[in-house]
Amino acid sequence: MRRAPQITRVQVKNYRVLRDLDLRELRSFMVLVGPNGSGKSTLFDVFAFLGDCFTEGIRRACDKRGGLDEIRSRGSSGPVTIAITYESEVRIGGKPKRRKLSYSIDLVESESGRPVVARELLRWSITPGPGRPRHIIDFAKGKGKVADEESGHSSEEELSGPDVLAVSALGQLRTHPRVMALKEFVSGWYMSYLTIDDERTTPVAGPQERLSRSGDNLSNVLQYLKETHPRRLNTIIDRLREAVPALGDVTYEESPDGRLILMLRDQPFERPVLARYASDGTLKMLSYLVVLSDPDPAPFIGIEEPENFLYPQLLADLANWCRDAARNSQVLVTTHSTEFVDACYPTEVVALYRDEDGYTRAIRPETLDTVDTMMRTGGKLGWLWDAGYFDKLPTPRIAPLDQDS
Repeated sequence: MRRAPQITRVQVKNYRVLRDLDLRELRSFMVLVGPNGSGKSTLFDVFAFLGDCFTEGIRRACDKRGGLDEIRSRGSSGPVTIAITYESEVRIGGKPKRRKLSYSIDLVESESGRPVVARELLRWSITPGPGRPRHIIDFAKGKGKVADEESGHSSEEELSGPDVLAVSALGQLRTHPRVMALKEFVSGWYMSYLTIDDERTTPVAGPQERLSRSGDNLSNVLQYLKETHPRRLNTIIDRLREAVPALGDVTYEESPDGRLILMLRDQPFERPVLARYASDGTLKMLSYLVVLSDPDPAPFIGIEEPENFLYPQLLADLANWCRDAARNSQVLVTTHSTEFVDACYPTEVVALYRDEDGYTRAIRPETLDTVDTMMRTGGKLGWLWDAGYFDKLPTPRIAPLDQDS
């Protein structure tokens, strides 16, 4: 399987509480922790927003969030900026190699108050070779240059409007392979907003390849897996049984009016029950396993607070399954769960907090000597976080000797 692009750095300016955030050396599995209001959900939404810009357009993405003025950090007047640096597979001399590229957008309002693209830039992080342009696209308010990757020459282009992304327009042309690859990458991100009520719905029958953001097509995806990837479905059910030992089978039936009815059977009983009466945690875990076991996974998967409805002892397994999925996708998780963080490595965790000005800052536990020392002596990462060892100037609320009490 060809490796998907991987984001190694994200820079955000003037996006709500993220007035100036720069996260580097991101891994394939990243976990955001921090207190309520620290900026975890906002950073999660940055990725969702960028995906919406690619799939729905700038204006729609802003409108869903109350408009660009509502998005902009309080007390700021500059553009809303999002930049990602990512590694992507390119062919050089006929051989596949990983190279870094950077993509950024600056958004401002027009005189009429509509969001427009003040600057859009896609470039190589290092010069790709003698005579080759470093900038692939460079646009401002609908006009700019795009480089021909074969000849190295740049041409002037004009889009249909200043609110149109050059990547969205030019990414449909095979003559611009790097632009097309970026469009496919970001448009394919999966940001999970699973809700129990949606997971209990009875959708119209018919196989569907990928779980929706809300999970309302769970039965359809199970139908697809049963028909097309039965071994993958068996693996999902086996893992679910490990998490829920009393579970017997997961099946579905088609109703007379053409809808799929999801059913779950407990081990001691012969008759299954409708999904609407099944455990919230069982349905939630099933949905996560479906997402993480996708035979054609999204290149980027975002999961927010997976601990909701789940028994704490299941979270270590879920963290390990996320790490397994990160071999083919980049996985981002936000959590308040110490049990989930206990199963993580310091290199996988980013701790967010609000500074004295009210804006988000980040700490990498891997850079804290105290955390490293405590981990070497048997400390668990989730406990260290809960005890206050991730603070900017660590002042533990619990003495180290109390760890096992």
